[in-house]
Amino acid sequence: MPRARCKDDLMKFSEENYSKLMEMISAMTEKQLSTPFDFSDDTSKKEAHWSRDKNVRDVLVHLYEWHLLFLKFIENNSKVTDSKSAVAFLPSEYSWKTYGAMNMVFWKKHQNTSLETAKDQLAETHKKVLALAEKYTNEELFTKKYFPWTGTTDLGAYFVSATSSHYDWAIKKIKAHCKKIG
Repeated sequence: MPRARCKDDLMKFSEENYSKLMEMISAMTEKQLSTPFDFSDDTSKKEAHWSRDKNVRDVLVHLYEWHLLFLKFIENNSKVTDSKSAVAFLPSEYSWKTYGAMNMVFWKKHQNTSLETAKDQLAETHKKVLALAEKYTNEELFTKKYFPWTGTTDLGAYFVSATSSHYDWAIKKIKAHCKKIG
């Protein structure tokens, strides 16, 4: 799927990928849902997330927690008028080099969360993120440096990362699991 470059595509791709993800999960067999993810025999799957997430719930809570990060990022910066006052996307104890540790904190936090709760939480934050996107104009979303707190990029890129491209990541991961299990 192409990357959104305008508000209409952002909304469309986000909804499409979210629906595709939820439909894929609904179509999973009991065996696919109950068998833990295991990609240890696939040398092409080296990134930490391939060994971190053990089931669909883990994938969904990951998306949910990143939605929360995104919503907090917007909330923290909505009144910022200069880059010096901007609050970073990641919590202060993490960087883009160490965010894997943050993802593990999210993973541990949700080990007692049910799949149904994870679905509900993700549905709620998905709606909140898209409702927030609706409040911005195309220019505000897709003009680089429009807001001083987005650095050298545009706000739309953050929305895309939190929604359609992250959902695409989840789809690929779950699809790989289902293919492996059969």
